[in-house]
Amino acid sequence: MSKIISTFVNISLDKVTATIFQKQTSTAFQKLVLDTFQYQAKSNTVYKKYLTLLKIDPSSVTSLAHIPFLPIQFFKTHNVVVSKKKVVQTFLSSGTTGMTQSKHLVTDLKLYEESYQKGFAHFYGNIEEYTVLALLPSYLEREGSSLIYMVEDLIQKSKQPESGFYLHNLEELTEKLCKLDSEGKKVLLIGVSFALLDLIETQTFCLKNTVVMETGGMKGRRKEMIREALHLELKKGFGVSRIHSEYGMTELLSQAYSIGEGIFETPPWMQILVRDTEDPLSLLLPGKTGGINVIDLANQNSCAFIATQDLGKIHEDGTFEILGRFDNSDIRGCNLLLS
Repeated sequence: MSKIISTFVNISLDKVTATIFQKQTSTAFQKLVLDTFQYQAKSNTVYKKYLTLLKIDPSSVTSLAHIPFLPIQFFKTHNVVVSKKKVVQTFLSSGTTGMTQSKHLVTDLKLYEESYQKGFAHFYGNIEEYTVLALLPSYLEREGSSLIYMVEDLIQKSKQPESGFYLHNLEELTEKLCKLDSEGKKVLLIGVSFALLDLIETQTFCLKNTVVMETGGMKGRRKEMIREALHLELKKGFGVSRIHSEYGMTELLSQAYSIGEGIFETPPWMQILVRDTEDPLSLLLPGKTGGINVIDLANQNSCAFIATQDLGKIHEDGTFEILGRFDNSDIRGCNLLLS
């Protein structure tokens, strides 16, 4: 196999950003992924050490199937960032008291902003067509949420005076939601699962012009529910035929979306692979359940190759489902960098 020679480090940030988010062929995407791998294998201290301990020579990696994915837990124990870059923002995961939070050290917020803005437009069109109502109490009540950063910006970009956040003022939200929907205005109601359930307990809706999007998680406020049961309750409560979902996490700067039935699709600069639960360096074919690996090219300054704690499967068309989560003990390779 020929040695991959990366030209990535010679490209200016603006050109890199433009390349990541533009439409491209599968061949061009693979080249950009491999360039990113070579760049991070040299410039990301944590990832470089991980590859060394796996005895993997980066120059031998010539296809996506051979790229090792960094266990997501390292974002809790190490600074996963490209060296010599100034950190301008630290995003923190949610967690109960005493729990170690993941931290995503961001050196360029433009990459994050371009990713979620273009990602939303890819699936839903112009944000200015929507009034954005955000019901995210558990995220508003803590510091460092990447979701709040994204939604706050989308609210501003909507340019709709009635867009905004709601905490515990469910009565006000109900009145606003019913008014906007009855007027025929396009509404995006984005909320954490437990808060959406709280809302439909106060009133049963019959929405015609609203996208209801759940971001997952009961955050210890309610008993966990399987997706089918959660969506059934929400569909009944909001009077809609489908519940949309957002798949994102602190460690990623891109999001996948589902327009219903828990079938997610990624934007063009993001790709899902499924790994064998017994051999984390081996990938599974579509239809097989395993660990979710994510390629996120927006993670240029951290790590674009993340082995998550989610279990799921991909379909032949590239869409995917999330079916559950690993226990911490099931994640392999995480003890390699324990200090």
